This record gives sequence, C-alpha cells and structure tokens, in this order.
Amino acid sequence: MTIVSKVTEVGQGIKTALPMIIAEELDVDWSAVRIEQALGDAKIYGRQVAGGSQAMNLEWEPMRRVGAVGRAMLVAAAAARWSVPATELTTEPGFVVHKASSRRLAYGALAQAAAGLTAPDPATLTLKDPKTFRIIGQSLPQSDTPAIVAGEGMFGIDVRVPGMLYATFLKAPVFAAKVAKVDLAAAKAVKGVRDAFVVEGGTALNGLLPGVAVVADTWWTALKGRNALEVTWAEHPTGGQSSAGFAAKAAELAKQPPHRNVRADGDVATALKGAAKVVSASYAYPFIAHAPLEPQNCTAHFKDGKVEIWAPTQNPEAGRGLVAAALGVPPENITIHLIRCGGGFGRRLMNDYMVEAAWISKTVGAPVKLLWTREDDTQHDFYRPGGFHNFTAGLDAKGDLIAWRDHFVTFGEGETFAPSAGMNATQFPCRAVPNYALDVSVMPLGVPTGPLRAPGNNAFGFVIQGFIDELAHAAGEDPVAYRRRLLGEPRLLGEPGQGDSFHTGRMRGVLDLVAEKSGWGRKTPKDVGLGVACHYSHLGYVAVVMEVEVTEGRVKVRKAWAAADVGRQIVNPSGADQQVQGSILDGIGSSLGQAVTFENGAAMQSNFGDFPLLRFADAPDVEVHYRITDNKPTGLGEPALPPAPAALVNAIFAATGKRIRTLPIGDQLA
Repeated sequence: MTIVSKVTEVGQGIKTALPMIIAEELDVDWSAVRIEQALGDAKIYGRQVAGGSQAMNLEWEPMRRVGAVGRAMLVAAAAARWSVPATELTTEPGFVVHKASSRRLAYGALAQAAAGLTAPDPATLTLKDPKTFRIIGQSLPQSDTPAIVAGEGMFGIDVRVPGMLYATFLKAPVFAAKVAKVDLAAAKAVKGVRDAFVVEGGTALNGLLPGVAVVADTWWTALKGRNALEVTWAEHPTGGQSSAGFAAKAAELAKQPPHRNVRADGDVATALKGAAKVVSASYAYPFIAHAPLEPQNCTAHFKDGKVEIWAPTQNPEAGRGLVAAALGVPPENITIHLIRCGGGFGRRLMNDYMVEAAWISKTVGAPVKLLWTREDDTQHDFYRPGGFHNFTAGLDAKGDLIAWRDHFVTFGEGETFAPSAGMNATQFPCRAVPNYALDVSVMPLGVPTGPLRAPGNNAFGFVIQGFIDELAHAAGEDPVAYRRRLLGEPRLLGEPGQGDSFHTGRMRGVLDLVAEKSGWGRKTPKDVGLGVACHYSHLGYVAVVMEVEVTEGRVKVRKAWAAADVGRQIVNPSGADQQVQGSILDGIGSSLGQAVTFENGAAMQSNFGDFPLLRFADAPDVEVHYRITDNKPTGLGEPALPPAPAALVNAIFAATGKRIRTLPIGDQLA
C-alpha cells in the first residue's frame, strides 16, 4: 500500500503523520504502508505549505475522509464481485470480509476494480470511533528514519541529476546592493569553472537579487572561482543602518508619544493613576537567524521553455510563482519535486535560492545545483526581527492587574510593519484585563525579515510572560498562583472559531499540569531556581517549567517540563514529543547566545562560531505531558517554543534575584 504525503517534510514528522491518518481510516496494516512524497502541485493536492503548525489543523478531517473514501470504494468493489450488499461487508487490515460466507479478499485484488468506480461524497461517510484506532495514537518512527541513519541521500543537498553542474552565488553584504564592478577573468581562470557572470537581479528582498554566479564541474571548484573574484558593490541606502542605530532610535521613540494605537480597551491612563502600585519595565530581543543545519540549496533544469526543480522548500507554490515571473515561463511549465528539508523553521518559506538556481540554469543551458555556504546562509537570511517593548502595568491593593500598556517599538513604515515585525492586538492579557493598550512606533528597515518558528510569538512569549512574572513578584504572590488568578474562570476570550480566541480554562489546565509534574513550590538548593511561563500560539496551549542553576555567572538548565493542550488526539506521540522537546531546546539555545547584529547594513555573524547553536552538553532533559481536551487536533511544531525563553529567565530570577529583560543572556550574569 503506497500513500502519498502531500506536505513538505522539514523534520516535523508530517510525512509520517498524514499517512497514519489515511491508513487508519483505510484500515490497513501499517507495516504494509510505503510512503512517497508528493510533487509540488496545488491543483492536485491543495495547500502544501509546511508552516504555521497548520498541517494537522487543516488536514486532520480531510485525510480521515481520504482513507474512508478508499475503504468505501474497496468495499463497493468486493460487493459487486460477490453480488452482495455493501452493508454486509466489513474490513480487517488490508482485507474486505463477508462474514456470512467466510469470504475475504485482499485490497490488492480489488484495487483495479475499485479504481474504476465513482468515489462517494466524503462527507457522507461514517468515520471510525477513536476508541477503535489501531494506528493513530501509536508512537511510530518517521518513515525516513532508517535512510537518514544509514546516511542515504534524502535531502536537497544530496540531489544529483545527469549532466549537472554546480553553482555558487555571491551577493553583496548589504542586502540588494548591485554589482558596481567585477573582473570575471579571475574566476574563469580556475580550472573546472565553466562560467561566471553577473546577475542584475531586482530590488525585492524575497526574489532574485543582484550578484555574481560561478558555475563549475564541482562545487568546491565553483567556490574556489568565487573566492577569486574581486567585486565592488554599489552604494545602497541600507548601508546606513546598524544594530546600534536601531537601539538608539528605539530608546528615543520609547520616550515619545507612540506613532499609533493598535488597541485600546477601557481607560489605561485613569486606571494607572488610581493604581496602588505601578510597575514598568523595558524588554528587548535581537534579530536571529534560522540556522538550519542544511544550508539553502536547489537543483534546477531549464530546457525548452520548461523548468524542473528539486527543492527543499516549505512553500512550493510561492516558489513556482517566483520562478515563473523571473524566467517568463507559464507556472504550469514548472515541475517541483519536494525534497526533504534539513531543517526549515520558516526560512524555507522564502524561495530566493529556488529562483537563483533556475536563473543560473537558464543562463548556462544545463542542469545546475546551487549550494549556499554556511556564511551565505547566516548573512543572507530572512531574520526574526528584533523588537523593543516598554511595559507599564497597574495593580490594585489586592495585587490584581487592572491596567496594562505596551509601547511596542518595531520596524516598518507608516502603518505597514516589516515582514514578521508586527504584533497582533489580542496577545494575552488582552481581554483579561479591563484597561489594556497596545501602542506602536516603527522605524525603517532594509534588512530582510521573515517568520521563524512560532513567528512573533517566539519573542512575545518572552516579553509578556517575563513581565507577568515581575507583576507576580510585585504583588508578593507565587508566580503560578498569580497566573491562575489572572486567567480567572474558564471562558473564551474572543469569538468562537477565530484563531486568536483564547480559552482561559485550557491554559489553566496546562499550567496546573506542568506545576504538578515539576513539583512546583518545592524547595530548591542554593543557586537553583524554578521558572514558569505559559503561552498560546498556533492554536496550542503550552506551559513550561524550567529548573536552572546559576554558578559563577554560568547558566545550566537542569531540567524542563512541558504540558501541552492541542486537542483530543495526539496522532504520533513520539513525533509530538520530539516537536515539543525541539521547540524548548530551540528556545533555550536562542536565549543563551544567539543574536545577529548589523554594521553598515551588513550582518556581522557568519557561522556557528559567532552564532552558537545549543550543544548536547547544555541540553536538558525535557519531560513532556499532554492534556487531552475535547477540541479539534492542532499542530505541535511551534506552540511549545514561546514559553521557553520566559521560563528560562524567570528561573534565573528565582535563582539569582536578577531580571533578564534583554536577550540573548550572554554574559549578563557575569
């Protein structure tokens, strides 16, 4: 039994999870299932984006019905062959059974006949009772695991096609700057280099930018030719931007009236005047890179007005449109093979590497494999944008939160935010506090930005839950107890069915669960503290507790606990655990030491030496628990990351009494 998985696999396990759902309703033996990755083709498969933790949310019901339709057609084929009513037939894994006559037929014997039948309306079919699930809910390894462990070619970086050449593409340190002058002869003189040429490119940061391509028989030769180039780059307005300039401007804007108000509930100013206690704090976080272990790459072949592409992309249809527009070919003339990604985290939602490879292939008239260096990947990312939050809150005599204001300084122009630099106006505690205001000021940005795992929320969880911890301390209350009181009675904040609706009962449930599992409230040794945070994003509710030890300014996370509520069903528990654990480790790693800074418009970090990933020695055990609730199943690739940085800094406060309000932590505790 071969099942085609429609969504790109980026390590989130969806290539296995979606076929599990189909196989369950189809009623087959999982050991007999073979999985293939679909081509990128929205006309056949619909949405194929790997992003936003949306696949499980969107595909849970449709994939069940895909399996149910297949099963119904096989049953109908058997009923016709045996001349019995379909209602008399049942299935066992891989077989249609007529119990009355003790007859049974394997699905394979019925497949051809079933394929000739008219498919029933999926909405008319009765789906399995979850109590009878045999596959869904079982911990199963990802389908690609044996090949990955064996080192077999699985990823975009492994693709080989006949007659393929290798390419590198050099772009300006300042984003979108054009080539002013270059001598190509030095590159062309390198033995094995087939061609070197200037790409004029455009100005769209998510498209084909200016640069110099070098094509050769091997990638190392192409890189050697590229390193021989001496390029003079044209001046560009972004060259005047820097991290120091951003911070100075943000501090200036924080002292001024905001550019605009995004949301205003009640009367914050009056409430603050009448508050028994007013608490203020400013938080900041840096630009960070996605840093997937597999750098960006793509193999492309332009021939006779058609393009064939092998791409580790999270967003194939956007890539198709980009290539079609750049090369002037109809979108239907582009074939996209979806190749497993060696990490994505949102970076591969952008397809600049895809259009670069296609353009170079068209120019040289041969299939080309473009591979970026690690430095390319770090210095030409679509970064998680930095941001600055200036909070003021008012507490009454009982310590209740009665007013909340956030003056958010970010990037954009006018009322338009830079990509992924905005903030939705319904972040908790919005709608849970009577007087709430979100104010915004923006500053221009020429640096490319985009979504990174749990977009926006990966930063908002840090600042909001960090400040709420400060309010608990100001109220003289235990941080878990204070959050319980702030959440209040179980209720829905917002409109039913809306993605930003927030159910306080579901959040209270995971908060209570993680407090129980972590032994919250227990006495800890000297220099050890427990920190808690909870956050809602991507339709998931997650609470995290961390136990941290701080000695001589060094932070050691001893253990982390997580509790998640993503609905009534965990499709693949082992895959789910991996997503929660990976998210929390991502949050720890980025908080400890990751930042991309800019000088004269260029990224200063280049590799893992100055943009460090979390090492095994610093990775704690992460214990994961699920709270099952009667809600539609949703995704787990992202919602566990946002509370992790806040739980970490709150634990540091519990251990040391020092508040961390700026990431990365770095040497702030030295």
